[in-house]
Amino acid sequence: MLILPAIDLLGGQAVRLHQGRYADVTVYSDDPPALAASFRGKVPILHVVDLEGARAGRAVQEDLVRALIAAFGPGVQVGGGVRSLEAVESYLALGASRVVLGTAAVRTPALIVEAAARFPGQIVVAVDAKDGFVAMEGWEQTSTRTAGEVLRSFAGAAVGAVLYTDVSRDGTQVGPNVAATAELAAGSTIPVLASGGVGSLAHLRDLARLPNVAGAIVGKALYERAFTLDEAIAAAAG
Repeated sequence: MLILPAIDLLGGQAVRLHQGRYADVTVYSDDPPALAASFRGKVPILHVVDLEGARAGRAVQEDLVRALIAAFGPGVQVGGGVRSLEAVESYLALGASRVVLGTAAVRTPALIVEAAARFPGQIVVAVDAKDGFVAMEGWEQTSTRTAGEVLRSFAGAAVGAVLYTDVSRDGTQVGPNVAATAELAAGSTIPVLASGGVGSLAHLRDLARLPNVAGAIVGKALYERAFTLDEAIAAAAG
């Protein structure tokens, strides 16, 4: 299982939200590119989210994302406000390796199917669950569909990965929703990336034992020094 360090961007800074709430934010760095450079060569994928873009429904911090890509190198996976094929193309043109779409998975699933056909393996579908139902629009709205229902819309599509987050656990370090992650991964033909709640090496070992879970997103636990990146990589490797 891979470890994907997360850099969430808000106001030009690297931050973490608590349970997806924009009013409950902790700033970890005012130099996100330097943070990205610190991960370079240690992991193959860096997970970047434009939180302002997620709320606005369009890319807002493209210049900063470009700087992160330059600092980290190939392997940046970026999302936040991606609602069109043009937005996907724009991020890939910046040098991103993969683009994450979340709200589109519910609103316009045909867009994801088309994008995956155009860019096989470079599209990541985010299914972020809040009380069992998929959240949208920067997690500020909730749909009436479950993660499993949304995921079934993309059976056979050339999607690179599914990113599953339990919003209630995001930024809490209380532990990921292992049961829900396992259930989603078992029913998916697409590799799953687990996110939300990782706070210890034991949490990573629990996820690493799950079939079809290809990676774990880790943010706050790294910044709060619950463990080092090297320790996380070792735990994920079993």
